[in-house]
Amino acid sequence: MIKSNLRICLCLATTLLLAACSVSYKFNGASIDYNKTKTIQINDFPIRSAYVWGPMAPLFNNALKDQFASHTKLTQVRRNGDLKIEGEITQYQQRNKSVSAEGYSAQTELSMTVNVRFTNNANHAEDFERQFTATSSYETTLSLNAVQDELVTQMCKEICDQIFNATVANW
Repeated sequence: MIKSNLRICLCLATTLLLAACSVSYKFNGASIDYNKTKTIQINDFPIRSAYVWGPMAPLFNNALKDQFASHTKLTQVRRNGDLKIEGEITQYQQRNKSVSAEGYSAQTELSMTVNVRFTNNANHAEDFERQFTATSSYETTLSLNAVQDELVTQMCKEICDQIFNATVANW
C-alpha cells in the first residue's frame, strides 16, 4: 500500500514538474544585435521592367515589409533607419521552358529579378548592392492571367526570403 502511494505521488510530482517546466525557442534566422540596431527603413520598390503586371509592386513591397515585421523586432521607419533596404524590380519576363514532342511549347517559365541596395548604418562593411531572382513555371495550356497572381506571390516570397537571409540572417 505504501509503495503504491509512493509511486502515485512520484508520478504526480514528475507530471507536475514536467508541466511547469517548458522551454520555448523560436528560430527565425535573424542575427541582429538589437543593442545597436533598432530600426529598419524599407523603401517601396518601383517597377523598372519593360514587361509589367500592375499588382506586382504592391505584392512585393508588402511581402518584404511583412517578412521583417514578423521575423525581427526592428521598428520600421520612413527615414533614417539603422538598416536601409531600397531598390527596384528590374525584370519580369516569361520564356519557353520546354517543348512537347509535337514541337510546341509545353511549359513557360516566369521570372522576376529585384535589384537591392542594403545599407547597415551600424556596420557599413555589410553594405551591398545585389540582384535577387526567382522563377516559376506553368503549363502552356494555361493562360498567364489564370496563374499570374499565384506565381508572382510565390516569387515575391522567395525573393523576400533571399533578401532577409542576405541582410540580417548572416548565414
